[in-house]
Amino acid sequence: MLVSDFSFDLPDELIARHPLAERRASRLLVLDGPTGQLAHRGFADLLDYLRPGDLMVFNNTRVIPARLYGQKASGGRVEVLVERVLDEHRVLAHVRSSKSPKPGSEILIDGGGAAAMLARHDALFELEFSEPVLPLLERVGHMPLPPYIDRPDDTADRERYQTVYAERAGAVAAPTAGLHFDAALLEALRGKGIETAFVTLHVGAGTFQPVRVDRIEEHQMHREWLEVDQAVVDAVLACRARGGRVIAVGTTSVRSLESAARDGRLAPFSGDTDIFIYPGKPFHVVDALVTNFHLPESTLLMLVSAFAGYRETMAAYAEAIASGYRFFSYGDAMFITRNPAARGPEDSR
Repeated sequence: MLVSDFSFDLPDELIARHPLAERRASRLLVLDGPTGQLAHRGFADLLDYLRPGDLMVFNNTRVIPARLYGQKASGGRVEVLVERVLDEHRVLAHVRSSKSPKPGSEILIDGGGAAAMLARHDALFELEFSEPVLPLLERVGHMPLPPYIDRPDDTADRERYQTVYAERAGAVAAPTAGLHFDAALLEALRGKGIETAFVTLHVGAGTFQPVRVDRIEEHQMHREWLEVDQAVVDAVLACRARGGRVIAVGTTSVRSLESAARDGRLAPFSGDTDIFIYPGKPFHVVDALVTNFHLPESTLLMLVSAFAGYRETMAAYAEAIASGYRFFSYGDAMFITRNPAARGPEDSR
């Protein structure tokens, strides 16, 4: 299966570089997986496609202000993007500078603070800060907007590049499907008898890394930390028992649930996942999906194609482009019901 099968041309003006004034003001493209039928709606109309007894699973990770600027003690500007918090003082981070820092060297952070470079682990640097890292990031860090939002972050991003239910700090990218939900919409879900549950997957910067191989099967996924606890497992089992559907809000919720059910049975799980879902891979838990529009040739687009079918997904993307939908993190959304007969690109030619 070729990565190039998942390419498409996107006009630059359809990249959403700023959020809309209201979270729920985004558009919603509804794709019925089994039939391929499409409907153009507003995001608040999602309620029309939900049934009492359904279970919606959200990712409650919280984005940390993970981007820091500073300089090496020896001179030279440095940009640090925290990838993972290891403990109170240590992180793994991407470091951009004219010359890579050496073990033992010091980085002086703009706004106050310092970090020592302890070791290099492939592309990541292990840094130790002179003070607790999370408060330091809150004080002087910048929100780690994705590369395609080619502008500096501003104060509004602190709130809008974050779900209203974000709770557990650790992500360096937002679970963007959740950005469309506001408090009133969450209350409306409860009023309709929709159950909710929360997993945690700390989204890493690797989610934006391009797939650098020609054949999908050769790609090695980045690792991210997740937790699916017993309460989530119980909620899914109760949903199944009452005949409801499990609806994942975002691809990170899909990856969490399916990682915890890799042997076909959902069980509590806490740890790293490198699950890679592409056409032909099975789904054990998720029946429907709320998701944004994803980058060409991305692993997230491959996941959606596995869920809805390659031909159906690419046709939906073509329709979204023709209809002027806004793409990527601050863009519009889709609601997709799983296609049990989903086929990959090789079966769709």
